[in-house]
Amino acid sequence: MTLGERLARGDEAALDECYGTLGPLVRRHVGRLVPGHAVDDVVQAVFLEVWRARGRFDPACGLEPWVLAIARKRAIDQLRAEARHYRRTVPLEDAARAHDDTAAVDAACDVRQALAVLPAPQRQAIVLAHYGQLTQREIADRLAVPLGTVKARTTRGLRRLRDLL
Repeated sequence: MTLGERLARGDEAALDECYGTLGPLVRRHVGRLVPGHAVDDVVQAVFLEVWRARGRFDPACGLEPWVLAIARKRAIDQLRAEARHYRRTVPLEDAARAHDDTAAVDAACDVRQALAVLPAPQRQAIVLAHYGQLTQREIADRLAVPLGTVKARTTRGLRRLRDLL
């Protein structure tokens, strides 16, 4: 039984193993998206949601892309919360100079929606490459597919994303 299947069945030891296996990957991914002071909180929120949403997980779709998608969503939530807080605390005269992350958050939402339309193999390859920062060789090894298959999935997926965006 795979780690994802054990997690979906509610095995608490699987959550510990998931954290041990995917924690560093999630931490790197989240660290690129949110300020350093918020990384630990976001990582904790990710694995809390992994546990709470385990019933919605489909082991056939792959555990890593699912967890990374949750991490991306929680990172965006953190950025939005900080932006709301910042807007409330910035004096009115400084508000005009305040940095607005709204466009970046909107773009991230558009990309997430476009990724959801892609076939699962293409989405998985792109998510692991971009968000997981894995090379195509590492993706091929992790998914146990030939390197050419990963390259084809990535290329087709990126073309489709370009058309969707």
